[in-house]
Amino acid sequence: MHAAPDLFSHRKFWAHRLGVAPQLPMSREEMDELGWDSCDIILVTGDAYIDHPSFGMALIGRLLENQGFRVGIISQPDWLSADDFKQLGKPNLFFGVTGGNMDSMVNRYTSDRRMRSNDAYTADGEGGKRPDRCVVAYSQRCREAYKGVPIIIGGIEASLRRIAHFDYWSEKVRRSVIMDAKADILVYGNGERQVVEIAHRLAENEPVSQLTDIRGTAFITKHGQRDGWWEKDSTSVDTPGKVNPPIDPYAMQTEASCADEKAKPENVKPEGTVAESTTTKTNVIRFHKIMPKDSSMSVIRLPAYNEVRNDPILYAHTSRILHLETNPGNALALVQQHGERDVWLNPPPIPLKTEEMDGVFDLPYSRVAHKSYGDRNIPAYEMIRFSVNIMRGCFGGCTFCSITEHEGRIIQSRSEDSIIKEVEAIRDTTPGFTGVISDLGGPTANMYRLACKSEEIEASCRRLSCVFPGICKNLNTDHTPLIKLYRRARALPGIKKILIASGLRYDLAVLSPEYVKELVTHHVGGYLKIAPEHTEEGPLEQMMKPGIGTYDKFKAMFDKYSKAAGKEQYLIPYFIAAHPGTTDKDMLNLALWLKNNGFRADQVQAYLPSPMAAATAMYHSGKNTLHKVRRNGGDITVPKGIKVRRLHKAFLRYHDAENWPMLREALQKMGRADLIGNGKKHLIPAWQPAGTGEQGEGKRKAGKSQGSPSDQKNISFRTQHVRAKAVGNKSTSGKAKQRRR
Repeated sequence: MHAAPDLFSHRKFWAHRLGVAPQLPMSREEMDELGWDSCDIILVTGDAYIDHPSFGMALIGRLLENQGFRVGIISQPDWLSADDFKQLGKPNLFFGVTGGNMDSMVNRYTSDRRMRSNDAYTADGEGGKRPDRCVVAYSQRCREAYKGVPIIIGGIEASLRRIAHFDYWSEKVRRSVIMDAKADILVYGNGERQVVEIAHRLAENEPVSQLTDIRGTAFITKHGQRDGWWEKDSTSVDTPGKVNPPIDPYAMQTEASCADEKAKPENVKPEGTVAESTTTKTNVIRFHKIMPKDSSMSVIRLPAYNEVRNDPILYAHTSRILHLETNPGNALALVQQHGERDVWLNPPPIPLKTEEMDGVFDLPYSRVAHKSYGDRNIPAYEMIRFSVNIMRGCFGGCTFCSITEHEGRIIQSRSEDSIIKEVEAIRDTTPGFTGVISDLGGPTANMYRLACKSEEIEASCRRLSCVFPGICKNLNTDHTPLIKLYRRARALPGIKKILIASGLRYDLAVLSPEYVKELVTHHVGGYLKIAPEHTEEGPLEQMMKPGIGTYDKFKAMFDKYSKAAGKEQYLIPYFIAAHPGTTDKDMLNLALWLKNNGFRADQVQAYLPSPMAAATAMYHSGKNTLHKVRRNGGDITVPKGIKVRRLHKAFLRYHDAENWPMLREALQKMGRADLIGNGKKHLIPAWQPAGTGEQGEGKRKAGKSQGSPSDQKNISFRTQHVRAKAVGNKSTSGKAKQRRR
């Protein structure tokens, strides 16, 4: 892994002598109280300002304050004019713009593109306090307010739109957000290193146009090859076309495979070619990429925006290349033409060390909402105020999820002492604390301190998941540090219970019976949410999720240890409808599994194509992008259109009488009318209750027409279940309503 300067090694800016603000100011009056004549940096956010490390603008703001800068916050400004963007005056260094902890489009719309009436990140849950595509709207107003001030965009909304991307809400491919926002720099991924370096270099009077060498950033440059750079066309790395067998990007050369090649020289092909594997079952082949001598001066040119906009196959190809170039240890820079200019992406940022993570979370947060909100309730804060983030990142690589794309797959963990210190701070300072910690987790519950056994292998790996199609033999899966943390935390005076609410990777948990026993015995409050996502092999392969057999194994362990503890506890499984690769038959089989296991889903998880996700490329192209993208072949079923999406959700809600007319029609078309009847073996009854179903349904039971089927409210899926930072990092804990696991 490349080295990086310690996050706290920079010489502090002169304003550090002014001390620490009780809360970052949101008005000129607060600035006057602090003795400030101006702000060095102003952060503009689509969320209410909570001075808590689970909220991005607070984390980045406090970090910059620690570096000696005066930081102000503009929260949820009126975007229809530039007036609100002038309320703190002109920043000396830059505006930092973020849509907030959630993507603004996911925040405002359901997966059926219906506008939501509330907003968990706004005081009293009020809706309509942010515009569509916050980053673009806010950046434009900042430019109007003070021309010439550098604009740095970041957070999850910018991070997932760093190149040309498919936009589900308009059903078209949009330009990189840095082009639409007309920003100077885009910060993607975890943003601490980037933002701190940008601030110090601008403070040293370096022009923003010269900040082109910072990892984890994107910028705009004139089209054409930059001097001194070795440029490789992405289509020569992975040419779209008809190839058999397809390249598997998740296979990597291990020491054993290298030894096999040395023993069989007849199989060796020239560098830059592919050699077939003898393992025909998985269609895995070895892929030797031509690498220049100096990878630090190498760039891959992606297909231009105009090409991917009009060609879904090239879009899918571009998505594959982007996902292959995400490991900070070996990723190359990427460049994509947009008209007469290029969007240039530097390699991902270097993950923070444990000591740096501790430093970030140990900053002097007040841990409460800004005083200007008074007694108003902010739902997202209520959900996380008694929770602790112990790590970040996820090596699961689920194709529908944005965690890996934003935070990376290398786990960054805090020290045990730092976590315990925060638990004590919650106990001693957070209003309303009753002794229950609502979560010790992060993007996942049980990846704390898990990593590759070899730093060398980790730095060279190009697999996008360490746990699919099986758990990598190089992955350390020891849950002992996490067990030790749980025990120490719950032993603290004043702590009555520690709950675990983050998403559990049960395929990892089953490898540690001691962890499952610890979890079930002490940290489950009667119900444990878990996400198998589906039961059928087809959708699970497109999701890169383990088979349902792993869930069954975990359930057996869960039931065993619950019984041993003398507790009646239950698993609540979550599933997703209408994911790419899912057929009507798959959803029928899932419905039968739910009925046979006695589950009745109250809320329906409908797939939402988030920008830049691998599954989104599948949705847009209709191709299986987990293998080489081919123009002929590799097609998958993609449930599109309101009718089929409603049908797939109806299968999940097979017990809801409103869905029975639709399901009867579908079952008859599928040749499964045998599942319609009034017996236990039937999925839905043949009769219709009065007052339910479509117009005319129910006449058999009551001679009157019925209303149209209700539109089951959807929880937008895990696009935002990361803790995305304001200018480039954290989202609130996925413990908000949008987070399921």
